[in-house]
Amino acid sequence: MRVLDPRLAVIPERLRGVSRIAVFCSGKGGVGKTLLASLTVLIAARRGVKVGLLDLDFNGPSSHVVLGASGASPREERGVVPPEVSGVKLMSLALFASEAPLPLRGADATDALLELLAVTRWGDLDLLVVDAPPGTGDELLDTVRFLKRSEAVVVTTPSKLSLSVVARLVRLLRDVRTPVLGLIENMGRGDAKAAAEEWGVRYLGWVPYDPSVEEALGDPGKLLGTEVAAKLEEALRAAGLLR
Repeated sequence: MRVLDPRLAVIPERLRGVSRIAVFCSGKGGVGKTLLASLTVLIAARRGVKVGLLDLDFNGPSSHVVLGASGASPREERGVVPPEVSGVKLMSLALFASEAPLPLRGADATDALLELLAVTRWGDLDLLVVDAPPGTGDELLDTVRFLKRSEAVVVTTPSKLSLSVVARLVRLLRDVRTPVLGLIENMGRGDAKAAAEEWGVRYLGWVPYDPSVEEALGDPGKLLGTEVAAKLEEALRAAGLLR
């Protein structure tokens, strides 16, 4: 007889106070998904939105680096309460493992995801942004399966290689009935708008490559002052994530 994991019943309770869940995903790594997800929560917090960020890229978590949260740590209180960094509630395995490697694969990754979702106490949030694992494998499928109310924001670059894998990602999201809010083109403008129209996906806009971002990593104030943040805010408004 198949026994259901009891954590599956706990997860909806943990997310009861969360109004919206936006999963930032990409067909491949290296497209700037983590940066855009992290900037999204900073922009939202600046506008008074109650927001959280969940980093599920277990093999390469880096949102804490973008936010300058290396010294932050969760606290235990009938579960795990995320630390607040620059107005953002942040949860990441990196807050527990520091710089130790996290070689999670297959069933181990699924178990870690279930545990993180089941123990994290988000409280009341207007928006929870999820930095999903890159690609179209089981880790992404588990993410949208366990976060049943999630909506997807797809991130790509203008490169043909990135766009080719995004096409598969969009089909996958539709197959699992996850609404796609739209497509953001990062690090320049190319053919993503035409591709989005071909796929029947809303084109949310493009974000430029800005070399000043590298120096601003870890400094939320500087990040919010970049051209990347300004253009991303326009895309977030187009997605309906900001008013």
